[in-house]
Amino acid sequence: MSTNVAEALDNTPDRIVPKGKDLGVTDTFFYDNKIVRDFGIATVFWGIAGMLIGVIIAFQLANPDVNMGNQYTTFGRVRPLHTNAVIFAFVGNAIFMGVYYSLQRLCKSRMYSDLLSKINFWGWQLIIVSAVITLPLGITTSKEYAELEWPIDIAITLIWVVFGWNMFGTIAKRREKHMYVAIWFYIATFLTVAVLHIVNSYEMPVNFLKSYSGYAGVQDALVQWWYGHNAVAFFLTTPFLGLMYYFLPKAANRPIYSYRLSIIHFWSLIFIYIWAGPHHLLYTSLPDWAQSLGVVFSIMLLAPSWGGMINGLLTLRGAWDKVREEPVLKFMVVAITAYGMATFEGPMLSLKNVNAIAHFTDWIVAHVHVGALGWNGFLTFAMLYWLFPRLYKTQLHSKKLANTHFWLGTLGILFYAIPMYWAGFTQGLMWKQFTAEGTLQYSNFLETVLQIVPMYYMRGVGGILYLSGVFLMVYNLYKTTQTGKLVANERTEAPVIVPTVSKNAGHWHSWIEKRPTQMAIWATVAILIGGLVEFIPAFVIKSNVPTIASVKPYTSLELQGRDLYIKEGCVNCHTQMVRPFRSETERYGEYSKAGEFVYDHNFLWGSKRTGPDLHRIGGKYPNSWHYHHMLDPTSMSPGSIMPAYPWLFEQDVDLSTTQDKLETLKKLGVPYEDEYIANANEELMEQAKKVTADLAKEGLEVRPETEIVALIAYLQRLGTDIKVKAEE
Repeated sequence: MSTNVAEALDNTPDRIVPKGKDLGVTDTFFYDNKIVRDFGIATVFWGIAGMLIGVIIAFQLANPDVNMGNQYTTFGRVRPLHTNAVIFAFVGNAIFMGVYYSLQRLCKSRMYSDLLSKINFWGWQLIIVSAVITLPLGITTSKEYAELEWPIDIAITLIWVVFGWNMFGTIAKRREKHMYVAIWFYIATFLTVAVLHIVNSYEMPVNFLKSYSGYAGVQDALVQWWYGHNAVAFFLTTPFLGLMYYFLPKAANRPIYSYRLSIIHFWSLIFIYIWAGPHHLLYTSLPDWAQSLGVVFSIMLLAPSWGGMINGLLTLRGAWDKVREEPVLKFMVVAITAYGMATFEGPMLSLKNVNAIAHFTDWIVAHVHVGALGWNGFLTFAMLYWLFPRLYKTQLHSKKLANTHFWLGTLGILFYAIPMYWAGFTQGLMWKQFTAEGTLQYSNFLETVLQIVPMYYMRGVGGILYLSGVFLMVYNLYKTTQTGKLVANERTEAPVIVPTVSKNAGHWHSWIEKRPTQMAIWATVAILIGGLVEFIPAFVIKSNVPTIASVKPYTSLELQGRDLYIKEGCVNCHTQMVRPFRSETERYGEYSKAGEFVYDHNFLWGSKRTGPDLHRIGGKYPNSWHYHHMLDPTSMSPGSIMPAYPWLFEQDVDLSTTQDKLETLKKLGVPYEDEYIANANEELMEQAKKVTADLAKEGLEVRPETEIVALIAYLQRLGTDIKVKAEE
């Protein structure tokens, strides 16, 4: 192996490499740089798109007029477009860019198949375009970070397999027998994301654009947040750790600080991470044993996470003068620091006493954006600044512009995160505040919203600063490409080396570092254990989700209304989970029971309260209140930041889907009678006419088949299945 650190990467003091026999023969081959360049361009394009949408929705929460009075641009519909664009388009393309560049050089081999590379690229872009089309149309499952409907889920699976096929094919034909630590993280990422996506995407199609989750209520929530937490872990974290282990030593021209620490970091991280999902569901209807597992493993997660951060930062020992000069290293230092901050805060937020204040507030929004903007964003910018000059065999156009980008981005993160932390603390404390007489001090939820509107404006300013830095980067990279020429096929040579066979050669871990199949098997075992321990009791032991006799399936009209609630993205602002706190039962009513959600495909517990919880909203207000509230929220709640929904009063429910929806749910175990399904639309219209007749008493004329009627019926049903006996 080469002793040049910039080429070998893994020449660390604590690493023992088995001696090999150099046959004196070299192979000449070509690295595929064009696919790296293509993913780089896609990264920048989708990054701008996703961040621009993020800025828009930030101001939508501060001023409802920014919703533009259009059903396709409301916060509820475009918020999932923002998260999907940033996570899967911006970060996803960055992952492919970094992996396709580094894997070829670590394996000393061109990618296994140019055709598979192209299919991976164009297939991924088409998936993103399909999200851009479907999500604003309200075609969504409502499951956070997994909103795309079933045909797109299948496409994601196929393209992910193409990526894995190409990756493992390249590893199989590698000239460098030892697999560097970055490759371990790539392997774990591919395998775990595949498992997460397939398990969470178990759904029953109604038609080409609609499906219902194969899980219901508590079980659906457990699976979703097992997926949601580990999508962050294995899509936003592990691949970027692999990229850090490659690009940081390259940029610093120094070996990684500790190879042994990287071994401990890898195996402990992938084993522990998978258990932590239930910490997103503390104080909910999830069984206590599952919540406790999530807490314990979340605290344990701090050690391997900080092991990775320390390994990264200490790699720069003695190179701090270079950090001051090189913008690439500046971005990397802040990225690794942001990773450390986010992975410290995550375990702290899993402590129940902290979670009781933070959950459902903007504190969580601040937390995730420190990771997204700092860790993922800054490391991606560093890779782009490092890669493009090398792909085009030239120098970066302007280090001054790159440094300006760095400071704009850093200020953007601060202007975003600090106001959101402040907003979160304000919300959590105001929601729980009681007077000396023992009553809620802020009984009107809207009071707590109006207090944080200025912070929403500041958050928007932070987004503008961050995005303006990205525009500077685009100009800088463009000018860089103009001074050079893309080396689409980079010529290189590698010696043919046959490793000496010796049972005692190398560190004990070196055995698995040469065997991708065994590495993949053990990594799969490590990530499956936690999921199985959590899922088997939750799905097999019925007492974990006790049923309630009074809980009945939704009527056909209520079901259509529920699907409209999902279509409009109401779950992005409203929860349906009253936690067992006095402050919540005083404000909303009886705390939520697991058995109330047994017919909820998909679950709608939510993760953020921009508006009040709605689980006990049924019967709290008359039908006319909901009518006026949806037509003009400020008429019922002066100062409300909720947008109006005038199209619900004009558009009709698609009655052609009613029977298909009921039949699909029956297949999933919801006890609908065949006779009821056969007469579903007649039942629907009968209930709808009762709603319209009640509205007519208030002088409100509305046709029974309109969407607003179905939505009102659904809202009036919520939380009414159980009756709590009033104290005498």
